[in-house]
Amino acid sequence: MIVKKRKSDMLEGQDNSYISYGRNAVLELLKSERPVDVIYVEYSDNSKQTNYYVALAKQKNAVIKRVPTEKLESICLSSNHQGVVAISSVIEYVEVVDILEVAKQKGKLPFILMLDGIEDPHNLGAIIRTAEVAGADGLIIPKRRNLQINQTVARVSTGAVNYLPIARVANLASTVRELKKAGVFCFAADMNGQSVYTVDFMIPTLLIIGSEGEGVSHLLKQLSDYIVSLPIYGRINSLNASVAAGALMYEIVRQRNTADIY
Repeated sequence: MIVKKRKSDMLEGQDNSYISYGRNAVLELLKSERPVDVIYVEYSDNSKQTNYYVALAKQKNAVIKRVPTEKLESICLSSNHQGVVAISSVIEYVEVVDILEVAKQKGKLPFILMLDGIEDPHNLGAIIRTAEVAGADGLIIPKRRNLQINQTVARVSTGAVNYLPIARVANLASTVRELKKAGVFCFAADMNGQSVYTVDFMIPTLLIIGSEGEGVSHLLKQLSDYIVSLPIYGRINSLNASVAAGALMYEIVRQRNTADIY
């Protein structure tokens, strides 16, 4: 059985997801080409069939969680889950290589955005909207820590989720390393970085934005080629994540448009 999740039963922000439950429904989903976000299995069930589901889920890079039966029932609002529930997104995600291909087809320097730990759906939606309007080639988000694309995010983005290529990856650090091998320079946003107005963005660019609370992780900052910041002139020492992302993105746009003019 497959049901669309009720808005009154939000699960980890996945209000634009579908729930599949029951062994046959979940098996067919796992065997299909449709992406799977999370698979929940009854924590004490180590049967061969359940382990087969887990193996298939790993192949899809799905998050696997072992939970008590009560949790399964609360997710699917049914006792007929047969020990397994899967959450699948209705958003079509892309691969990072697809984002690079988008930039190549444009014939311009790559301009990619990466988010590290953004949890507020309104911030995420606003960032996606600005990124699409600013002409970014794509967005990269982590599978585990970031809020995923849901109904709220899609609404705040005013439909930009349908136009901006979005990739989800298992490991942000590994993705940064691969992008650097491909010739992309990485810029991490941090309040202790150099002013963004002194940085040259006329190179293939990955801009990394962190959460308002923790910012970009220490490892990603270590891997970055540049640490950049927006100058602060008032008494408040930080900006909303989506506002900061917008200002940083449009400095990239400004520099590249100026170069095109001259």
